[in-house]
Amino acid sequence: MFPREGFLVLVLAAIALPAAATLAPAGQQPQEQSQPAAEQPEEQIVQPASPKPESLTPEQRGDIFMARKMYREAIEQYKTLPQSAVVLNKIGIAYHQLMDFRTAERYYKQAIKKDKKYAEAVNNLGTIYYSNRSYRRAVNQYKKALKISPNSASVYSNLGTAYFARKKYDDAMAAYREALRLDPDVFEHRGSFGVLLRQAAIEQRARYHFYMAKSYAGAGLFDRALLSIRRALENGFKEKQKFMEDADFEKMCEMPEFQELMAADIRALE
Repeated sequence: MFPREGFLVLVLAAIALPAAATLAPAGQQPQEQSQPAAEQPEEQIVQPASPKPESLTPEQRGDIFMARKMYREAIEQYKTLPQSAVVLNKIGIAYHQLMDFRTAERYYKQAIKKDKKYAEAVNNLGTIYYSNRSYRRAVNQYKKALKISPNSASVYSNLGTAYFARKKYDDAMAAYREALRLDPDVFEHRGSFGVLLRQAAIEQRARYHFYMAKSYAGAGLFDRALLSIRRALENGFKEKQKFMEDADFEKMCEMPEFQELMAADIRALE
């Protein structure tokens, strides 16, 4: 069984931060970056001075606080704004990051009520259901998000994760493959395996890495497939012959790196 939080992706509508925007620590004035010395090479890039805090809108301040993981401060800024679907979603994400799932769920639902076609909030509500181990509801929610935004690799990866939690491995594979088709780097964006895999039973971690290796191999991403094969073996995957018999690994069988992994005596991690 997977823990409450994993490698799901919370989707935040595009945040437009001003160039090089920063906030000074409390009690300090922001310092403008110094100009380069006259003798510096001409090709050196001169960064624009950081905007002063008073020149930022509350939403920009909130976005900066979010980037700094200062979620309560971000909430304070967002709550001063007209409560559009985008703002309500951002507030939901902030509460979600604070592990206040009930409040996050309320704000996601408010965002969806404002805009039923707001895929980001629909997806994020799915992550709440997943966090509460309501995997069937999570699957249904992600499917709703994909009807609105059918080319979202992040939502497909979330759908795959929910299917995996339900032990519907073929469905999980199909979703992961579609995610990789849309964005070959989708799992890299997510910080890879995170809390979910660290806390899951070792057998589940091994199985997950096996299916990720299949997904990567099927997508022609052989270097990542090799890494996932090693991780599967390190986590005690005992059916090594599957790597040599499964059609997804057929193109890898002649690779020296693949053969070395198959011949190696890789002991399971404790």
